[in-house]
Amino acid sequence: MTEGAGSTYFQRVSLFWIMVIILSMGFFMVTVFWPSHIPFQNLGPAGSFIKYLVDHHYKWLYWGFWVAWGIHIVEASYAFKLCSVKGITSWHVRTQWVLQTLLFGMASLTLLLGYKPGQMKKRR
Repeated sequence: MTEGAGSTYFQRVSLFWIMVIILSMGFFMVTVFWPSHIPFQNLGPAGSFIKYLVDHHYKWLYWGFWVAWGIHIVEASYAFKLCSVKGITSWHVRTQWVLQTLLFGMASLTLLLGYKPGQMKKRR
C-alpha cells in the first residue's frame, strides 16, 4: 500500500505561539515551584497580583499547573485519534502531531482540526 500526501501531512505551530506558550508555561512553572526566584517587585501590578496569588492561593496555582498539563495530555490523545480520522497513517508523523500538541496544546490541535485531507489533493 502506497502512502498518499495526506498520510504524511504535518504543519509546525507558528513561532509566535511557540514562544508565547513556552514563556507562559515556563513562568507558570517557576511561579509554582520556585517563587523565591521571581522579582515580583519589578513586574509592576502584575507582579503584585502574582505575589498575592503565591502567598494566598498557592494550592490553586499548584493544581492549576497540573490541570494545564492534564489538558495538554488530553489534547495530545485527541490529536492521535484525529490523525486516524484524517488519514494520517505514518507513525513518525503521528508522533510529531502528538508531541507538538502535548507541548503547544490548542495552537497545534487547531492546525490538525483545520486539515481537510480531500482538499489537499484538489489543490494540485
